[in-house]
Amino acid sequence: MEKTPVEVAGNAALVVVDVQKGFEDPFWGRRNNPDAERNITVLIDAWQESGRPVVFVRHDSPEQSRSPLRVGYEGNDFKDVVEERRGKGSGPELLVRKSVNSAFYGEPDLDGWLKGAGVRQIVIAGIQTNMCNETTARMGGNLGYDVLFPLDAMHTFDLAGPFGWSATADELTRATAVSLHGGRFARVVSTEEVVAAAR
Repeated sequence: MEKTPVEVAGNAALVVVDVQKGFEDPFWGRRNNPDAERNITVLIDAWQESGRPVVFVRHDSPEQSRSPLRVGYEGNDFKDVVEERRGKGSGPELLVRKSVNSAFYGEPDLDGWLKGAGVRQIVIAGIQTNMCNETTARMGGNLGYDVLFPLDAMHTFDLAGPFGWSATADELTRATAVSLHGGRFARVVSTEEVVAAAR
């Protein structure tokens, strides 16, 4: 099958999901893709250099929860590689706070902000591949956005499910990629492809 070249709009928004210190906690188990943070920063740098909009999404778990991402706990903070880049771009920037999987169910309203700026294409990166990233991509597709999903700019963790089943982080990543791409919710791509197209 011939691969269609990746195209990145001049006002495409980069949505950086939940790159928070709490995801370094052993609570989550074994992760995959040790290059995720490096690729996330490559994307942020490319977006900020080009003046395109960047959205930083933070998951605010309720204070009384046991989550390492809970409000008032150090794990709620962005990882340094992201925090040190916030506010450094020449383009528009937004901080979205959420307590569920989708960045479209946060404050302020992401869909309203994007549509108000005339944005029709989003690029999703961050943590976790099969959770908040996938949910945001599915909703973005449903809302009519052209969604790019650079799979190497995100990671997830091994997970136990029903019936004694479990899946490794890599298996979950592959399932997410096939489901999103095959189901036409998003186009699964690489960081290199996206950055090359953005330039």
